[in-house]
Amino acid sequence: MSPLTRSGDPTGLRADLPAGSRGDLPVGRSAEVTAPRTGPPIRRAAARNGLRLRLTTLATALLALVGALLLALAYLLVGRVVAALPHYPAGTLVRVNGVIVDAAVESDRVVEQGRETVLVVGLIAFPLLVITGGLLSWVLIGRTLRPLSTLTSAARALSESSLDQRIALTGPRDEVAELADTFDDMLARLQAAFEAERRFVANASHELRTPLSVIRTEVDVTLADPAAGIEDLRRMGEVAREATDRADRLLNSLLFLARTQASGLSVVQDVDLAALVEPALLAVDSELTARELTAQVELSSAVVSGDPALLERVVGNLVENAVRHNIFGGSVRIETGALHGSGYVEVSSGGTVIAPGTVAQLFEPFRQGERARTGHRGSGLGLSIVSAVVSAHRGTVAAAPVDGGGLRVRVEIPA
Repeated sequence: MSPLTRSGDPTGLRADLPAGSRGDLPVGRSAEVTAPRTGPPIRRAAARNGLRLRLTTLATALLALVGALLLALAYLLVGRVVAALPHYPAGTLVRVNGVIVDAAVESDRVVEQGRETVLVVGLIAFPLLVITGGLLSWVLIGRTLRPLSTLTSAARALSESSLDQRIALTGPRDEVAELADTFDDMLARLQAAFEAERRFVANASHELRTPLSVIRTEVDVTLADPAAGIEDLRRMGEVAREATDRADRLLNSLLFLARTQASGLSVVQDVDLAALVEPALLAVDSELTARELTAQVELSSAVVSGDPALLERVVGNLVENAVRHNIFGGSVRIETGALHGSGYVEVSSGGTVIAPGTVAQLFEPFRQGERARTGHRGSGLGLSIVSAVVSAHRGTVAAAPVDGGGLRVRVEIPA
């Protein structure tokens, strides 16, 4: 048995980007992004330099404060250092520049002269220090914030057609680089979501157009035949009704899938998955008999917390999928139980051989095995709905091909 393949949300998240100017993001590791003009240049420049100016002002203010404290400290230390030098005894006379003065007086004069020198030099150096520090802060902070300008320009130029571009910022792996990497990851997720949405819309359009084309063809053929009788009209009506039913089932499945992904759980209560198996089998009893399928059921209590209607749809879709894609005379095996704090339901069926690499595609809308379009039976949304409901219950769904042909799907819901 090959390992299970985990499946997430098949359609991805939906994201609506704000309307803005279209452009291409830079290609390369450190390219600058030039954003189209959407507003006055002066206001944009002011907004870009606002953070730079505030940081520069803060850095300059801190530098001025530190410089003032150092100047005051030097002023006090000069006096203390000179005062700490050895002193002559009181009344001692000394000769200074040919003049005899009292030693104590000369000592005081030296202290004052030292302080005055420190004060004069400091008052000259202090503004130079502040101005130089402010200019250096402006330049260095500008270089540091340059990647933010790149991110801003990239976000402004972002459009649905340019989601494949990345910032790929180089340089030190700091907070700004981490922000750029996060931005690139967000673009990757948005690109995947938009691509999944495009595929979904294209497939849904095709599937909805098919029954309408069938109805129109039958009507045109019947009306073009002047000898058409009651039997021809009855046959046309049956074909049109079958096509209408198919379109109705498809629309209901699409609506159910959209509501599940948008609103999540509306009711949460204890539900035993084992109790949902019998109604699911009764719903496909006629198909089981017609295809001569054998159902093997091993049920154990599997109580989980969730929406009963949604969980019933999960079990029903798994059983229906196992029956409709089975081979004639094949078998269906259903097992429920509890394991590691979760309840599970596992459905295995026979069928054609499935390549392990294509198993994950089965959870995409409108996929049935190797075919990208649905047949006349089913909407191709069964496993997509299962995946959406399981995600809403914070559970997991896994699938793996069965040896000899077929598929095994296992759903686990937290208890």
